[in-house]
Amino acid sequence: MVDIEKLEKLLEVGTYADIRINHGESNHIILKDGKIDEISSGVGGGVVVRVLYKNAWGFATSNDLHDIENLINKAYKMAKVSNEYTDKEVILKDVKSVVDKVKIKAKINPKDVDIDEKKEFVLLAHENMFGDKVVSTSVSYSDAVGYSLFMSSEGTRIESERMRTIMYLTAVAKDGTLQYASERVGGDGFEVIKNANIENIAKSAKERAIRLLYAKSCPKGKFKVILDPELTGVFIHEAVGHASEADLVLQNDSVFKDKIGEKVGSEYVTVIDSPEVEGFGSYKYDDEGVKGRETIIIENGVLKNFLHTRETAGRLNMEVTGNARAEGLNKPIVRMSNTFIKPGDWNFEELLEDTKYGIFLKGSRGGQVDTGKGLFQFSAVEAFLIENGELTNPLKDAGLSGEILSILYNVDAVTKEFKLSVGYCGKNGQSVPVGDGGGSIRTIATLS
Repeated sequence: MVDIEKLEKLLEVGTYADIRINHGESNHIILKDGKIDEISSGVGGGVVVRVLYKNAWGFATSNDLHDIENLINKAYKMAKVSNEYTDKEVILKDVKSVVDKVKIKAKINPKDVDIDEKKEFVLLAHENMFGDKVVSTSVSYSDAVGYSLFMSSEGTRIESERMRTIMYLTAVAKDGTLQYASERVGGDGFEVIKNANIENIAKSAKERAIRLLYAKSCPKGKFKVILDPELTGVFIHEAVGHASEADLVLQNDSVFKDKIGEKVGSEYVTVIDSPEVEGFGSYKYDDEGVKGRETIIIENGVLKNFLHTRETAGRLNMEVTGNARAEGLNKPIVRMSNTFIKPGDWNFEELLEDTKYGIFLKGSRGGQVDTGKGLFQFSAVEAFLIENGELTNPLKDAGLSGEILSILYNVDAVTKEFKLSVGYCGKNGQSVPVGDGGGSIRTIATLS
């Protein structure tokens, strides 16, 4: 047990200090071609201390909960030494102190579910993917349940429960060539697995992999394109979300630098980051004890805000957004939560009918973004030719590239649907759960 009163006294050091104490348990099941490749579990945790002395930080971590006093002193000494050599000013944006206990709203704690039941869902996914040209499958299941305590020298004390459950499914089809397709489902409690139709999700991956075997290659050049919510989400996350992270802005590595209040897209583009909506990137407080809130990054084409830690908000004299996030015992840095384009007025069928010729792009196989130069390149999972307002030939090898601002300016329609994908985002060696999506968008892009 942690002595709260003693800890409060210990944190009265430097200009500012905070501590995070984490404890968690995780489980993993990996199935390859119908055979269990791995079943593992682990317990981990530790202590993270940050101390600010004037204009320098000291940072120390340990897995030993009995070493907290030494850890705080160590971080304090590092901050004092570093302050002698720094030439930058650290300004932490003021926030109200808060005392709170955050409980998970999940209905089924994965800790209460027997490993055999979890295994049955993994096997069910394999059984509904294998066969009919599908020659290989892989299914991975993971869950993590954790507890954290955050305390600061300003009086904030937050106890939080954390929980994540996710399953990835991949099918590989073969008929001369190889094609693969994947699906994923995730959320907080185990009910996301029980309530998902695993059979249909698996069959969807299977059917897509087979369909890609016989799809024609996607044509190259500039086209009117419709991006489904998954690919829209990846574009919004990678090209817009990362470019709006204030640490990248301060590093001169964002196409949005010095553009607050300026038009960066069409009037149909409103991009929001919000840990308050239900999604894989949801949370109540970030890892600096700041309450998460909705942040409108772009509103009707105009850049409104960046995403911040307390330090970046202080340096840019902007409002805090609650986007300081850390994986495990790492430093909190600016990260997204659930990032999406605000739904518009179109039904998908109406949008399709209004598009006489173009390409419909579905899903994402990843890509690259240069946030400083404002360039991107993504690969869609599959595509379909649009002719006379109807989907016709299935297509494969669809690459999407161009300038971020050009894509945003050319958006002329957004559908009413709202879907968030689940996954993890990597940055500076850290990975945190995020959601991204919104509706489908229509724009003009180069396919390569």
